[in-house]
Amino acid sequence: MLSRLPEWVKSPLRPVRDQVLNLPYYGTGRWCPVCHRSSRRFREWGNPQRKDARCVHCGALERHRFVWLYWEEKTNLFDGRVKKVLHVAPEKCFEHRLKRCIGDGYITADLSERAMVGMNITRIPHPNESMDVIYCSHVLEHVQDDRKAMSEFHRVLKKDGWAILLVPIIAERTWEDRTIIGPQQRLRVFGHKDHVRQYGPDYLDRLSEAGFEVTVTRVSDLIEEGDAARMGLTSASGDIYYCTKM
Repeated sequence: MLSRLPEWVKSPLRPVRDQVLNLPYYGTGRWCPVCHRSSRRFREWGNPQRKDARCVHCGALERHRFVWLYWEEKTNLFDGRVKKVLHVAPEKCFEHRLKRCIGDGYITADLSERAMVGMNITRIPHPNESMDVIYCSHVLEHVQDDRKAMSEFHRVLKKDGWAILLVPIIAERTWEDRTIIGPQQRLRVFGHKDHVRQYGPDYLDRLSEAGFEVTVTRVSDLIEEGDAARMGLTSASGDIYYCTKM
């Protein structure tokens, strides 16, 4: 019914609608490190759906909550110093928060128009060693020449900079087949219509070949089990791949 109303009517009603929809989630059993707000539980999300996955307030998923916690605990991202930060395919739950914290040095990039800069990450239009930080999450599995993209990240990263380059690890070993080009074929073989490979633990080898030294952090390395449960950090959070130049 709400979708049939004029926009000028819908806008004032949205906060009321959101409050009603969020009633089942009011409580303190879960806490999101991204927005610092509590809820009784997180929403189900994904296909197939995962329980306790999406923050009802900011929309952060398990991997978003984990990486935000990592940024706070293990990096200099929020130390107030001037930085040039490249954020590829910006997530809504991060974008305005990072812009507020980092300021003019924050650059979002994507093939679509929703980012500040239209960019193909296999041809990054920035000089060598121009970025202090690069964050790219769940993008490389969409890129045909992922090795070239990794090489470009390495090229534009400063010698003392760092990058977090995340991909879903769902296979025993990375595999791809460039003859699989149709969306339905890709859905059947790779699990998503726009994925071109499945990564395995040997993803680390590709990062190393691009010139990165990689530190892998798991949820259990960063936080105790009880706190992890409260933040909804599970196996779906994945691992953090913290990359610096060799």
